[in-house]
Amino acid sequence: MKAIAYTRFGDADVMSLQELPDPLIGPDHVLVDVRAAGVNPVDCKVRAGYLQGLLPHHLPLIPGWDVAGVVRSVGVGVYDWKPGDEVLAYARKDHVQFGTCAESVSVPDRMIARKPSTVDFVTAAALPLAGLTALQSLKVVGAGSGDVVLVHAAAGGVGHLQVQLARELGASRVIGTASPRNHEFVRSLGAEPVAYGDALVDAVAELVGGDGLVDAVVDNAGGLAFDQSLQLVRDRARMTSIVDGARARENGVVNTWARPDAGQTQWLVDLVAAGKLRVEVQQTFPLAEAVKAHRLLEGGHVRGKVVLTV
Repeated sequence: MKAIAYTRFGDADVMSLQELPDPLIGPDHVLVDVRAAGVNPVDCKVRAGYLQGLLPHHLPLIPGWDVAGVVRSVGVGVYDWKPGDEVLAYARKDHVQFGTCAESVSVPDRMIARKPSTVDFVTAAALPLAGLTALQSLKVVGAGSGDVVLVHAAAGGVGHLQVQLARELGASRVIGTASPRNHEFVRSLGAEPVAYGDALVDAVAELVGGDGLVDAVVDNAGGLAFDQSLQLVRDRARMTSIVDGARARENGVVNTWARPDAGQTQWLVDLVAAGKLRVEVQQTFPLAEAVKAHRLLEGGHVRGKVVLTV
């Protein structure tokens, strides 16, 4: 099969399109012919070698954890899936080597959700990791009925889904930080946009009124936004960061790391099919242009998601 792979860690140029053996199918695995693979910032971190102390890595390494495609065959212990089923998954395994940026990938059946026929493969591939991160981070902070929730990087891959899911979970108001050029987009998702920068604390306090504090914060930006959030959240136990784990732990804040969850993935994609969750895809690239996709993400200011098509 053709796959994007690299044999050393480094910048985007270490990746290339290669011919590699087809994946093995474990007893509880499903072989998926990939139609699209989502690209996430974590893929760039893996490629740069930043996660070597967290998960075992093996070279040559095929990147990617998001997939949408068609089942080709199933392992001997799989009974719920059959060839021809259209599926999606956040396919993060215990070892990093056989990712989704390939013509086919073997995925544990416990990670797979069924793709509704009304959801296209590109949209489905953009959803799993970002959607699960968005949902699980909101659950960590207990976002729910009547809450005022602050979402940082509200126009990004995770943030634009968090805004919508916070409302779906019952939040009365969502305030989203974003660059001014994305304010109308953030507003269209159901949030009140505010600009990044030194004036953020005062701007949010003015929007909220009263004591100027919010009920919950999900931080997708880190840095200054993290510091400002400590001043804005009423209870630090209801703040989470997906980008700054060490500082989160130092300040009594939860660090969210998304876990594969087929049930939650199914709930999310069913929301998409029902028209209740919008997945924004800024750009798609063919598999052979994965280097361009990584460079786009590393350049920052991506609105929504980036996806490779196969």
